[in-house]
Amino acid sequence: MPVVAAPGCRWWPRPGCRWWLRPGCARTPVVARVGGERRPPRYPGGVSDPTLATRAGADPARPDPLTPPDVDAVAAALEEHGYIADEGLATSIFLALVLHRPLLLEGEAGVGKTEVAKVLSAWTGGDLLRLQCYEGIDVSQAVYEWDYARQLLHLRASEVAGERAASNGRPDGAAAAEPTDAVYSERFLVRRPLLQAIDHGDGPPPVLLIDEVDRADDEFEAFLLEILSEYAVTVPELGTFHAAVPPRVIITSNRTRDVHDALKRRCLYHWVPHPDFEREVAIVRLRAPQAAPVLARQVAAAVEALRGMQLYKPPGVAETIDWATALAALGRATIDERTLDVTLGTVLKYQEDQNRVRAAGIGELVRAAVLRGA
Repeated sequence: MPVVAAPGCRWWPRPGCRWWLRPGCARTPVVARVGGERRPPRYPGGVSDPTLATRAGADPARPDPLTPPDVDAVAAALEEHGYIADEGLATSIFLALVLHRPLLLEGEAGVGKTEVAKVLSAWTGGDLLRLQCYEGIDVSQAVYEWDYARQLLHLRASEVAGERAASNGRPDGAAAAEPTDAVYSERFLVRRPLLQAIDHGDGPPPVLLIDEVDRADDEFEAFLLEILSEYAVTVPELGTFHAAVPPRVIITSNRTRDVHDALKRRCLYHWVPHPDFEREVAIVRLRAPQAAPVLARQVAAAVEALRGMQLYKPPGVAETIDWATALAALGRATIDERTLDVTLGTVLKYQEDQNRVRAAGIGELVRAAVLRGA
C-alpha cells in the first residue's frame, strides 16, 4: 500500500528530511494514512514518541556507539593513543562512554584534562568540537547565531526579483520565494560547537570539549543544563534540535571557582591529580621519546621535588614534558646545575617561583633528582 502524508504536510516522508525528529514540528505529520487507516508516525526504534526515540538513540540507520568491554580496554586504548591514565580516570571514562553521561574533570592546570578529549576523539573517530570558555561567553559564540549579512542580501535580492516581476507584468512577489520566512531557514544558521555536537549527522558521535568551564559566567552554566540533561538545543525560530546519538562530552575545570551543583549532578566527576613518579616517567618516555631514559627519570624526579616546595604555580605534566623535550634539544643526557638553572623558565612560569627555587639551592634540587632518578 502506498504511504501518504497527513493533510497539510508537504514534507513527510521526504528522504533525508531531518525535521521529522523534532517534537511538535509543523512539518511533522500528526497521522499518516496507510490504505485509509490512520496511524501515528513512527520514529527511530519503532516508538511513537520522538523524544524517547532521540534520547535513546534508537535510529537503526546509525551505527551503535562505541561501548568498550571493560576498564582495561579503555586504559589500553588510551595508552595506544598516547595517554597513560590511572585506574580511576580510566574507570570514569568507561562509565561516561557506557552510560552516555558527561564527564567533568577537575584538577590543576597542566595535568592532562584537555588531552583526554583529544585522545578520546582520536580513539573513537568522532570529530573534536572544542568550546573554550571565558568570561562573557554567550549563545552566539557557544550555540548558534544568524548570518545577518547573508540574510540582508537575500532580502534585497528578493525585493529586486519582485520589482522585476512587477515591471514585467507578473503579479507582485511572483518571483520572490517567501523572503520573510526564508531568512530564518537553516542555510542562514551558523552552528557553533554546542549545536554542532547535537546536530552532528551521521558517523561516529563527536567529542564535545567544554574547556575551562570555571571561567564562564553562572548564566552560561545554567544554559548548559538543557544540553547536558536532554542533549537538546532550542532555536526559537526553528524549534528544538535533538541528538539522535548523544555526543561524548568532556568538561574541564581548573577550579578557579566552584562549579554549581546543578551542573555537577548531570555529570560524572573525577579529580585529576598530578601523577606519581613512575607514571610520570612513563608519560615522559611516551610523549618525549627523544629524551634519554635516564634524563626522563631525572626530570620527573626534579618536577616531583618542585611540587613539594609550596610554589605559587606547581608544574604540571605538560611542563614536565616540555622540560624533558627542551633538555633533549640541548643535547643533554642527564641534568646538571647549570642547565637546570638556565632552563628553569621552561617548567616554572612565575618569577617568584624561580627565585624561591634558586634561594633553596639549585644544587640541592639536582642532587635530589639524580638520587631519585637512579
